[in-house]
Formats: sequence, structure tokens, C-alpha cells
Amino acid sequence: MMTSRREILSRALVAGSALSAVEMLSAETPATVGDAGELKLGVASYSFREFGRKIAIQGTQKCGVHYINYKDVHLPLTSSPAEIKKAIADTEKAGLKIVGGGTIYFQTDDEKDIRAKFEYAKACGMPTIVCMPSVDVLPKLGKYVQEYDIKIAVHAHGPEDKNFQRPQDVLKVVKDMDPRCGLCIDIGHTVRTGVDLVSTVAETGPRLLDMHVKDLASFTAKDSQVPCGDGKIPFPALFTQLKKMNYQGYVNLEYEIDDTDPLPNMIKSFAYMRGVIAGLKG
Repeated sequence: MMTSRREILSRALVAGSALSAVEMLSAETPATVGDAGELKLGVASYSFREFGRKIAIQGTQKCGVHYINYKDVHLPLTSSPAEIKKAIADTEKAGLKIVGGGTIYFQTDDEKDIRAKFEYAKACGMPTIVCMPSVDVLPKLGKYVQEYDIKIAVHAHGPEDKNFQRPQDVLKVVKDMDPRCGLCIDIGHTVRTGVDLVSTVAETGPRLLDMHVKDLASFTAKDSQVPCGDGKIPFPALFTQLKKMNYQGYVNLEYEIDDTDPLPNMIKSFAYMRGVIAGLKG
């Protein structure tokens, strides 16, 4: 009989997906990453998009991190207050902290639509909305940021994005807005635009509010994603720059391949990133 995706990942959560003992130890060791003064590694729940919230929570725990950014597939925008309350309780019971939501789209300047999404973020306790607004709508989000005291991190989506391809495109708009209006740099999308990743991160400065990380085997091929450390992304230089600029946001793994069994290579990716961070300390 065919095994369901849920069964595959559930078995992986129990058995470690046949990872080596060394890999499992690296993943399950209580993380110091995320403590004061350290880079805070977390999970973008989109990595578990083929599964429900329970599996996303369990998978994040298995990765040995304590921060999660919820995609609406795991915490729908249409959730009732009771459903949101349960989601928060489930997350906190697992020892996880909700650090944001998204990517959330703002394609219309309809106040009812915008306000509903900020109300959702407020109810969920999300300090940051990772968002993809249209060029026209972005400047109008500033007043909601001030009213709700919720940050927005605009996600530039690479060459395919009709609004903001590069982080620099976002900077042009947010540079004169409230300081809580900034960017989420997706490093995979960023390198595909041809800009230098590390200097771009430095250029964003305090406007960098969130990050999505992944690795690519080719900077010109969107479908060349590989586990972190197996590709060409310069993680040591990137993390050095983040520490140099005292980056206070989160470094959230958004793993977009192996969608029916993402956990093994997510654990591998975190083990690699922890190794980079440990090397910088040394």
C-alpha cells in the first residue's frame, strides 16, 4: 500500500528519518543559538506546507529551534478567535515562539482588507508581518504599522516579482517610512537577481527585519535549491555580516524542496548553520 505524506513525516519525527547519530545529536542538542547576542535560527512554516500545524510544530521542535514564522496554511487568515487561541497555546506548549506571519499579500488598498490582516497579526501575537504588497499599497501600510505597532518586512521575490525584485527596490520605498517598515531578505531570491548578497545585507542596515534562508547550487536557477551548506550561498560571510551589524531579527529556514519529506535535510541545514556560527565564535 502507498504510504501517505503524513505517515512519512510522522515516522521521520519518531525515527529521525534514518539520519546518522551525529546529525541527530546536532539537531537535538538544546540550542544556544537564539540567546541574547546570538543569531536567532527559526523555521518558516512554509517548509511544512504539505502538512498540518501539528506536524509543523513537531518538525520545528525536531530541528532544535524555538522560533516559528507561520504561513497561513498553518494558521489561516480566516481563523476565529478560538482557533487562534488554540494555535497559540499549541505553539507555546511545544516551547516555540511565534515570531511572525507570512508571507501575507497586500494587493489592494482596501482599508477593510488591510486592517483585517493587521488584526489577524495582532490576535496571533505576531510582532512582524512578512508581506508582499504592491508598489502602490506599500506606502499606505505605514499608518497601520504605527497604529498596531507591528513591523512589516517586505519580501522581495526575485526576478519573477512584478513589484519588488531586489531588496534595493524595497529600500527605495521604505527608507523614509517608519523604522518599523523594512525588509525580509530571502537570500535565494536575492542572489538570483545578480546583486551581491553580503553587500546587499549591509546596505539594508536596520531596515533588515527578517530573513528567509536557503541554499542554491546555481545563482541563476530557482529550482536548484539544496540543503544549506551544499550550495553556493556564502553563509560564513553572510553570518559574519549579520553579527557585525548586530542583526536583531530572525534567520528562518524556508525549505522549499523535498516537500513530502523535508525534515531530514532541514535538520542537516540547521546542523550546518550551527557549525558556521560555532566557527565564527572560534
